[in-house]
Formats: sequence, structure tokens, C-alpha cells
Amino acid sequence: MDQFLAFTVVGLSTAAIYAVIGSGLVLTHTTAGVFNFAHGAAGMLAAFAYWQLAVGWGLPVPVALAVVLLVLAPAFGLFVERVLMRPVQALGEAERLVMTVALLAGCIALARWVWDPDTPRPLTPFFAGQPAVRLGPAVVTWHQATTMATALAIAAGLWFLLHRTRAGTEMRACVDDRALAGLTGADPLRAGRLAWVLGIQLAAIGGILIAPTVALDAQQLSLLIVSAYTAAVFGRLRSLPLTFLGAVVVGLMEAYLAGYLPQNDYLPGLRLAAPALLLFLALLAFPHRRLRGRDRTVVRVPLPGRRGSLLLAGSVLVLALFLVSVLSEDQVISYGTLFSLGVIALSYVPLAGYAGQVSLCQLSIAGIGAVVWGHLGAHGELWALPAAVLVAAAVGALVALPALRLSGIYLALGTVAFATVLDRWIFTLPAFDVLGVHIALFDQGSVSVTGPDLFGLHLTAPAELLVIAAGCLAVTTLGVAWLRRARFGRRLIALRDSEAAYATLGGRLLVAKVAVFALSAGIAGLGGALYGMQLQTVTADRFNLVAGLPVFLIAVVGGLGSVGTGLFTGLAYVVPTQLLDGLGPWAQNLSALLIALAGMGFAHSPSGVIARLKADWAPLGRDRPLLTVLLGVLAACWASAALVPDGGPPSLAVALLAAVTLRGRAAMREAAPVDIPPEWWGVRRPWRPEDGEVLSRATAAAS
Repeated sequence: MDQFLAFTVVGLSTAAIYAVIGSGLVLTHTTAGVFNFAHGAAGMLAAFAYWQLAVGWGLPVPVALAVVLLVLAPAFGLFVERVLMRPVQALGEAERLVMTVALLAGCIALARWVWDPDTPRPLTPFFAGQPAVRLGPAVVTWHQATTMATALAIAAGLWFLLHRTRAGTEMRACVDDRALAGLTGADPLRAGRLAWVLGIQLAAIGGILIAPTVALDAQQLSLLIVSAYTAAVFGRLRSLPLTFLGAVVVGLMEAYLAGYLPQNDYLPGLRLAAPALLLFLALLAFPHRRLRGRDRTVVRVPLPGRRGSLLLAGSVLVLALFLVSVLSEDQVISYGTLFSLGVIALSYVPLAGYAGQVSLCQLSIAGIGAVVWGHLGAHGELWALPAAVLVAAAVGALVALPALRLSGIYLALGTVAFATVLDRWIFTLPAFDVLGVHIALFDQGSVSVTGPDLFGLHLTAPAELLVIAAGCLAVTTLGVAWLRRARFGRRLIALRDSEAAYATLGGRLLVAKVAVFALSAGIAGLGGALYGMQLQTVTADRFNLVAGLPVFLIAVVGGLGSVGTGLFTGLAYVVPTQLLDGLGPWAQNLSALLIALAGMGFAHSPSGVIARLKADWAPLGRDRPLLTVLLGVLAACWASAALVPDGGPPSLAVALLAAVTLRGRAAMREAAPVDIPPEWWGVRRPWRPEDGEVLSRATAAAS
């Protein structure tokens, strides 16, 4: 009994922290209409800032708390509301979701950049020198008592603010209808600022309270928010009392699992994954109507042409041959992963771009493809590659279960929970048998991965694996482009636009969602297997939730509806990272920070940067003489880079300069007014949409 009470006290103390953080989530969502995925990252930054002030610089604890909670946290909240969230407030839920995901990745990268993750930073609990309080057989430390008292005070204060003050009434009214609230005299901007300031302050309080009990690690502290997600979902993102109840359930569950879970090799990860597993089950169990997203995607999905798709696939192969002929073996190893990561990124196109289903667990599913190939294809057996694709597709169909009744942020939460369960439990399991079938994942370590056997040759050289990955990316790109033009692709677009209309017209939601999730997961599994081949040894850390955020963000920046997203993501992820690594250890997290900043910048431009690039470079593609000159320059630069020692960087600079110059020249020539007879329209200059109307009027006037 004494042990049970001790675990209960620990659980209630942890529950109080989850309640504080979860109440901040509910406050932001209820008043500003935004589910902040970066809420835990804000608390993490507050904990690091508190450590820096109180321990690093030796300021008194009250002064450090005052600076963090009364200066830094409100300033960060104002920054997020004014600079990041206000520009996308009028856009869809997907844009706001991407913005908060980018903020999460940026906060983690910033913390790792400023505070070396290899340096331990212990924090002393509050009132550590005071003797503990005994309540019968239970012992309560002053830190635990302070945590629970703080949670109760915050609960009372929030209830009073939201239901007994004009500011709280304004905050609740603005989330329902900002325009109507403004007509009644409310100030939506002021309500939004107040909501973000209070939400970030609550995250800061939770981060500071929990930091002394866990390692001060950027990723770990940021992902503790998953437990607060569960508490907030218990409250259905609206009810503070139910959120506190959910926090108590999660806190006690973690404490009791830590105390009573049997000790063996298979269950320790279950305790860490239990909040995410509970979140996944809660999303499935709670009433359907309450947990539906209200997102309407209005971004047009481009229809790829056959010629353009073939040109893109050919460009992938040409780029692969260029890299193999120019780079050294070490450089091929460094840059070769861009094609396999491109395949993984391409899995977002049919799922999120065509069908409008948001998933944040694609890299985790790619990890399944990698380990399946690593075990079944240990000697290069080629049949193991389609087996890895099929296993990953089966996992994707499992992920589709919450997609059958959720959308928007709730579907994103479900995929986050799934990825967290894989990271914390499934990927940490040792090998086991199920119905006589031996199953091995990472087996609590790393998995060796080799190349495939093709036509009697065992391909293991980095250049060979790079070409194989490029070929798979080219074929997959053509397949995704064909899918957009096929009947199933058109059905997915209709599903994205309106699920109700799709079902009313005879579409089968169950079949369509399971099929697109399985298809995208199969593509991710293929990319994961190729990625593992090039790494040769893979660990679970390569495929966790945080590692997948930059890939998702670059795909968003490129444009989730464009088939060129795969190649763009691979280039944008690998090339800057390799270039920045040469600057020194201080730049290791700079690339992740730049990716997060790019995600924040392009969240309010859903069409993506690829559409802009296509429009900017289209004149050069239509100008055959200048295009011929460019191809000649590129061929000469290729030959120079391959034949001249260290000729790669100068040749690349010349090629880029020539391309930019010729693109500008082509744009000027196309824009120049030229008096071309109507009979030559479409021959000497491109056909324009208004030309048909002009010719029709001229014909009518002549008759």
C-alpha cells in the first residue's frame, strides 16, 4: 500500500504538469483556433532559458523565473502571434498546422545550436533543501507540492478568465466568428495576442516544472507534449476540466506502469509509449462529430503533362550520372541519399497533395521498409524489395484506421501518436516470434543493410546504389504523375475537395482512404529500403518523428501537389546540409533551422516553390535556340568537371550563371512586343488563352 501511494503521488505530480501544458493547448485552440504543435517546444526553450539564467549565469531563482515567465515567454508569444500566425490566420487549417510544425522543428534546431546537447545540464528541484512532507505513509516533496498547487491555481485562474471577464469572453467569441465578434465591439487581434501570450506562459511553466525530473534535452522535452496532447484530446480541445481529468489519467498511468510493469526486454518501451498509445485510442474512441476537422483545401493540384513527366524522370537519371562521374567516392556517399530521401518525400504527394490526408509518420514507415529489407534481403535477395514495400503498405493501411473518421489536425495527431509508439516501443523491441513467424526490427541496436543482387551482380558500391536509387525515383515519379491523370487520381482529388460529396456520388471512402494510405506507405517503404542501402547500417534514430519533420517541411515548401517534390526535397535536404557541414560543428543544426524557417515562410503559399520555378523557367523551355545553347554549356561544364581535377565547383558556378542569364534573356524575348500575324500565333510565339476570343471577334467582324 505504501508503494501504491508513493506512485500515486508521483503520478499526480506529473499529471499536474501535463494539466498545465494541456490547458495552454486548449486555451490557444479554443481562443485562437490553432492547435500548436510547437507548444512543448516553447516550454523546452523556457526550461533552457531558466537553466541559463539560474545555473549558467548564477541569477537568483526568483529573478530567473520572473525574466522567463514575465519577459521572455510573453515576448515569444507575441512574436508567434504577430509574425507567424497572423499572416496565415485567414488561410486554411493545413497552413496553420504546417506553421506550428515548422516552429516545432525550428525550436529544437535552435536549442541544439545554442546549447550543446552533449553537455549535461542538471536542474535542482524547487525547495530541494526542505524536508519532505509526510501524508500518512506517502511522502510529498516540496517540488511536487508546488507543482500540484500551481496546477490548481492555474485551473481556477483560467476558468475565471474565460467565464467571468470581458477579455475571456472576447477570446472565446473570436474563435467562432472573428468578423461577428468584431461587430459586437470585440477586438480579435487583442484576443489573439492575449491567447498566445497566456498559452506560451503556461507552456513555460510546465517546461520549468518538469525539467528537474528529466534530462534537459531539446527533443525529449519537446516530445513530452505528446502526453499533454492526450490530456487535451480528453478535453476535446475545449473543456479545461476534462483536460485536467485526462492529465490525471495519463500521469497515474505512467506512474503505475513504472512501478508495476513486469521487468523484461519487451515492456520497458511500453511505459514510454503509453501516452501516445492512449492518444491513438482516444482519437478512435471519442465521438465522431466532435473530432472532425473543418479544413477545406482549395489549392489547385497541377496536372503533370506526359512530356514534362518524362523530362523530369530523365533529369533525375542525368543528375545521377553527373554525380557519379564528378564526385569522389566519399562525396557520392554523402550526396547519394538525396534520391532515396526523394522517394520518401514523394510519398506525401498522393497522400497529402492529392487526397488531402496529413501524415507526419512517413519517415517512421520508411524505417519499417529499411528493416524489412535489412533482414529479408541480408544477402541481396531482390524479392525482399517488393516484400519491404508490401509490409510498409500494410502498415499504412493500419494507419488509415483513424483517417476513416478524422481529418485535419486530428489526423495529424493520430499519425504523430503512431510515430511516437514506433519510436519509443516497437523499434526498441528485441526479436520475437508470432505464430511461428520470427520478427526482428532494430533488435535494440542497429541493422546492417546491403545492396541488391541484379542480373547476377551484387551491387554494393556507393555509385551503383546511387544510380539504383535514382532509377527508382524516376520510375516512382512517372507512376505518381500517371496516378494524377488516372481515374483513381481524379477520385482522390474529389475526395480531398469534399468527402461528403464524394460519398454522395457513390465513392467508397473506406476503399479510397485505405488504398491511398497503403500506396503512400509503400512508396515510403521503398524509399526507406533504398536509404538503408546507402547508409549500410541503420538505427531507429534515423527514422524517428523529429528526423521526419524536415523532410515533411521541405515537401511542403516544394508543393505537395507537384510530382517534382521528390527531387526537390532530396536536393534541398542533402545539398545544403553537406555544404554547411564543412563550416564546422557549430553549423550542424543550422541546416535544420534553415529548413524550419523556409517552412514558416512558405506556409502561407500552399502552391509551393516548384510552381513558381516552373513558371519562371518556362520561357527558357519554350525558346529552343537559347535552350540549345544552355544544353551545350551544361555538357561542356560536365566534361570539364569530370576531366579537370577539382573542376567541379567552378564548372557548377559557370553552369548556374549561364542558366540564370539565359533564363532572363528568354523572359525578355518572350515579353518583347512583336507584331506577328494571327496565322503564325502558336508557331512563332506561344498560344495565349485570349487568342481564341480575338480570332473569333475578327472572324465575326469580317463576315
